[in-house]
Amino acid sequence: MASDTDTAKPDRGQRSEAQRSEGQRSEGARASRRGWLPGTRLGQLIIALNVLGLAVLIAGALVLNELRQGLVNARIDSLTTQGELMAAIIDQAATVGDPEPAMDPNTASLALEMLANPKTQRARLFDPQGRLVADSELVADRVEQRELPPARPRGAGGLSLDARPPARRAAVAREARADLQAEVARALSGQHVAVRRRSEDGQHVVSVSIPIQHVRAVLGVLTLEANDVDAIIARERLALIPFILIAIGVTLASSLLLTQLVAQPVLRLARAADRVRLAGARAISLPDLARRNDELGDLTRSLEDMTQALSERMDAIESFAADVAHEIKNPLTSLRSAVETLDLISEPTARERLLKILKNDVQRLDRLVTDISNASRLDAELSRDAPKTIDLERLVADIVGLYDATAKSGEAKVRFHPSGGLEPVMVSGREGSLGQVFRNLIDNARSFSPPDGKVEVAIQRVAGRVIATVSDSGPGIPPENLETVFERFYTSRPKGAAFGGNSGLGLSIARQIAEAHGGTLKAQNRVVDGKVLGAMFLLILPEAKA
Repeated sequence: MASDTDTAKPDRGQRSEAQRSEGQRSEGARASRRGWLPGTRLGQLIIALNVLGLAVLIAGALVLNELRQGLVNARIDSLTTQGELMAAIIDQAATVGDPEPAMDPNTASLALEMLANPKTQRARLFDPQGRLVADSELVADRVEQRELPPARPRGAGGLSLDARPPARRAAVAREARADLQAEVARALSGQHVAVRRRSEDGQHVVSVSIPIQHVRAVLGVLTLEANDVDAIIARERLALIPFILIAIGVTLASSLLLTQLVAQPVLRLARAADRVRLAGARAISLPDLARRNDELGDLTRSLEDMTQALSERMDAIESFAADVAHEIKNPLTSLRSAVETLDLISEPTARERLLKILKNDVQRLDRLVTDISNASRLDAELSRDAPKTIDLERLVADIVGLYDATAKSGEAKVRFHPSGGLEPVMVSGREGSLGQVFRNLIDNARSFSPPDGKVEVAIQRVAGRVIATVSDSGPGIPPENLETVFERFYTSRPKGAAFGGNSGLGLSIARQIAEAHGGTLKAQNRVVDGKVLGAMFLLILPEAKA
């Protein structure tokens, strides 16, 4: 039996279904990999590595902050204890007068000189008016020791142990004196004051001011300062160095890991794509990356599938081009032979026979070129037109009515048998493409039906599917050719059929359209009591809601 076929391969539907299943599995795998972190697997890895380095720094800062605060608090407690003891001794030794007690400055200075420890702290004594009475640095005749600054060029000015500008030194000193006066004023009100501030030379100090009280009278204020806060801060910074080094190590390790996991695989994919583009390779094959269970694995598999599909498409195009050249060459060879022979024949009957051959070959070429054109535009038309809900029975009835209106004497009659249901039979698709399927099937059935034969078209619903059948009364299809008839350029004519009446593309086009609509198209023979009564083509489409 002759049949019309298309550019699609016989396993196109199976491959499309497999690709859809693979896509669903890939999407399910991607969904199953999503954890509690937002984003994709690689995104989660990047977030986790960056957060890890940040967490190390935060943890180190929190630990050292607690350590620093603990050291400062311990220093304040130590100074407070010493100050209370020294204030009590000075009260006992230097308090004079009764009933109005007062502090003897000379005695208080001597007591401060004996009690103060100028190596680690500075003690100062103030009277009730906030005036300085004694200073441990002055009483102990302490000399300030500092490292000399770098040597200055000749003529650069006098020597100064403080590298800060004079205006800045004066401002810091004024601010320090104001803070000290405020601290002493609070202590004169009877409060124990503990603060952190800067000294007149700009150093950080911990200061404790203790009121010297006799019963309830405030005789003066004892202020103790510890200037080892800078040393405490320096020790903190040294203690922070391991955390900084760990954070740097984590960042470097994460950067190297991301380079290995992301940058280098992406570079490999780019180079593989360049080989396909420049070196003429047909497909990308990176099995080690394709086995990865992350987004790069998904990308690699997608690129492999894409290039494999492109390679198959290129093979199909090359094969199609070779088949087209072969199919066109046959009628052209016949035409050339007839034209060359025509001038050599003078007998009218023979010339008429040659002219008839020429006419048939021209018709065959016209039919072949038309079907090739339709096949080449099919993919673009299917992707361009949006599917719509179609009343399939109305569409088939219109097509069958057109065949009835244009039928000629001796041609097979086309009859339509609707489903008989109360509701219309609806499918989702493109009306033009589905109409082409039925026209190809009906044309194929008419070409193999005997004169005045019948072509039966029927539609029925079965379990959510729509099954349309096109049956002829021809010789049927050999069992071994039930799939072969859908290959492009397959033509098998029964005895007596007109040569060149079929291009061999119609059935292939019909199957490709059916698969693009999520359906199938298959062929079988109508057999009754072991006798083949003709061929039947079954178009199965998913039913759509009205």
